[in-house]
Amino acid sequence: MSTAETAPVSAAELRSLFSELDHLPALVLAVSGGPDSTALMLLAARWRKALKKKPALMAVTVDHGLRKEAKRETAAVAKLARKLGLRHRTLRWTGAKPKTGLQEAARAARYRLLADAAHELGASHVLTAHTLDDQAETVLMRMSRGSGISGLGAMMRVTQLPETAEIKLARPLLEIAKTRLVATLRAAKIPFADDPSNRDPRFTRARLRFLMPQLAQEGLDARRLAVLAGRVRRAETAIEAAVDRASRDLAVEIAAPPGIAMEARRFADLPAEVALRLLYRAIAQLGDEGPVELGKLEALLAALEDAQKARNSGLRRTLAGALVTLTDGQIAVERAPPRRGSTLTKRRPGRARAAKSGYNI
Repeated sequence: MSTAETAPVSAAELRSLFSELDHLPALVLAVSGGPDSTALMLLAARWRKALKKKPALMAVTVDHGLRKEAKRETAAVAKLARKLGLRHRTLRWTGAKPKTGLQEAARAARYRLLADAAHELGASHVLTAHTLDDQAETVLMRMSRGSGISGLGAMMRVTQLPETAEIKLARPLLEIAKTRLVATLRAAKIPFADDPSNRDPRFTRARLRFLMPQLAQEGLDARRLAVLAGRVRRAETAIEAAVDRASRDLAVEIAAPPGIAMEARRFADLPAEVALRLLYRAIAQLGDEGPVELGKLEALLAALEDAQKARNSGLRRTLAGALVTLTDGQIAVERAPPRRGSTLTKRRPGRARAAKSGYNI
């Protein structure tokens, strides 16, 4: 490992890492007590101290009620926050815990509680301590799940906090290796907690973490995977711009019944990825049965292509609560009629995901 990957984060780097946040009056820091988030709290406090106009910072620790050590770790975070001159709050995830998908449910609960804290403080941004290593693991996880292009772009420095319309999620340490954060804490003589679940082989991310040293020996280290993610995001931006143009040129909204119509011949002339995303946007906007699965979306596009080649104008398919038909040279997307005896809990059509192509995350 190079010296650059084990050096503490410098004061000069701090200005660059947090520069996008200089103008904000208040920020919430997600701090669990582990090395990454403890370093985030320390670095944010140092950054704030150097500013003339200082934002309000509040460290928030979410106790998921899953580990007996959490109470002790939360107390340690609160003590360090006071020492650094920061406010601190502990929020608890109460209620029954699922037997499957526990990590996903815990993550959703954490973001929900962090959003509540941001609203209380009047903060528009929540900061998390995702690192270069987390970015690399995310790329590998999404590759293993067959993600599409936007999924392989992994995490962005600033994005929307899940399930909120007005709170941003910022990751100022996304290009910093975990080893450097540990070195920063050791140089400051600040202890941190160790969460054994990070090494629990029951969880995909932990299993991939074990593989990282072997992959690095073959040249596929965390930094190279993060570079891949950055290049994919660059391509993603270009593709989304093409989808925006196609949407303006082809997609026509229908008033009654509410729907979207596209000229089939012009749709068929689009590059496959652009056509796929344009179809996704229409289905996500009008459907009401949750996320659009990439594999099913690809199968639907293939069916439309085959039907057009065969000059079959009677295609009729449903996906994610939307009805897609090919008739008289036109592709129409509208809300699907309710299924007989259906008891599905439906979401409102057109929420968040309808605007952009998040289908392969």
